[in-house]
Amino acid sequence: MRRSISKRATMTISAGLTIAVAATVAATVSAQADNATDTASDAKVEVFAPRNGDNAGASGRGWFVDLAVDFRGQNGPARAGLSGLQLTGPAGHNNVPPFPGTFSPGKDDRLPGLVVLTSSTITNPERKFAGPGTNLANLFNLTGLTDRADDRTEVWDTWIVGDAIAGKGVDTTLTVAVVDDLDHNGVYDDAPDVVADFDHDGRIDAKDLKILGVASNIEQVRFHINANPL
Repeated sequence: MRRSISKRATMTISAGLTIAVAATVAATVSAQADNATDTASDAKVEVFAPRNGDNAGASGRGWFVDLAVDFRGQNGPARAGLSGLQLTGPAGHNNVPPFPGTFSPGKDDRLPGLVVLTSSTITNPERKFAGPGTNLANLFNLTGLTDRADDRTEVWDTWIVGDAIAGKGVDTTLTVAVVDDLDHNGVYDDAPDVVADFDHDGRIDAKDLKILGVASNIEQVRFHINANPL
């Protein structure tokens, strides 16, 4: 009887170890596949500000989004759809020399493949804000080339948020990516004005961008928008 119990226990432990090893191998293979996908991406997004856990801004404004996009391959500026450098902003700063660019929610006229979302973006049809799916890329103030080689081009993009368009006193998630070449014209210029809730889960997030199609990694930053004044 004891030998029978011992044998069953040994078999149970052995089966458990087999399952654990199989799960570990599967997880390793999956992680390697994910890394391979990132490595093979045609663009890489890196967000410098805000950082995870930041308490940013004052009265819902005055916080930065500072990011770089590294486009891989030859003829980088053209492939990126980069139509010009820009120094822009609201009112009298909008689309004026020396580096004009339009300033409004939606697809960026200078870097038209970029999509930038916050999970708390307001809904205001008069100002063209359609909630969390609103692409905020065309609100960026500064766009320039920070590094350029034969096989890669780095574009830097910066925005100081001038109004509480993502709320105040709220936790939010910033999501940034480069949309894939959806029309196959060889240029990353297919970011939408508004990202749809493709998976119908009531949220606009990285899952929806994956369904839409991306050419880069998807960067997400979770932070707090400060409601206190200066």
